[in-house]
Amino acid sequence: MEKMPYQPDLDRTMTSTETVSSDWRNALPVLVGKKVTLRELEVSDAPSLFAMLTPEEVSRFISPPPTTIEGFERFITWARAERAAGRYACFAVVPHGMQTAVGLFQVRQLEPGFATAEWGFALGSSFWGTGMFVDGAELTVNFAVESVGVLRLEARAAVANGRGNGALRKLGAVQEGVLRRSFLKNGQFLDQMLWSILGEEWRATRAGLGLGRVH
Repeated sequence: MEKMPYQPDLDRTMTSTETVSSDWRNALPVLVGKKVTLRELEVSDAPSLFAMLTPEEVSRFISPPPTTIEGFERFITWARAERAAGRYACFAVVPHGMQTAVGLFQVRQLEPGFATAEWGFALGSSFWGTGMFVDGAELTVNFAVESVGVLRLEARAAVANGRGNGALRKLGAVQEGVLRRSFLKNGQFLDQMLWSILGEEWRATRAGLGLGRVH
């Protein structure tokens, strides 16, 4: 999800008349994997997220993240309001043995009711290649399919983002095509790969993943 759904000018009280039958709207569950724990974002995560997600090597293929700690605080407040409205879920990534967030996994609806959704991720570069992405990604996809009821989960990654595309392929996502000039970054339009995971396919492979615990 390279286009972050949050924009600073959207800071406002969110309301919704949509019905999503899941108690995740009240509070996100804590998802425990082999290497990471995914939990609800807290305002206290803002300094660590600012440090982890603003360097160029992390932000080069995503929409510009907030440029200040206060901006991340506003994003976290917005994310929690969108979760309560049933439109969006954003998890903090916390490695085992740590207390601070080092990245994000997020899921947003593409149509009312969450039958089709988009997901994305960002992880501090010092944690790349550690297996934390796959661990957190499996937890996130399983949450989307089993807790939210997503039938089709999409992801987009710039064609030039070899690491992101490789991570999605490793997870088992299916590459469906190229979205031409679909992502504006630093004044330049980039092509993106479109990937999908179907809920029925995910359930078929779930038994062999050894997914973590939900609290």
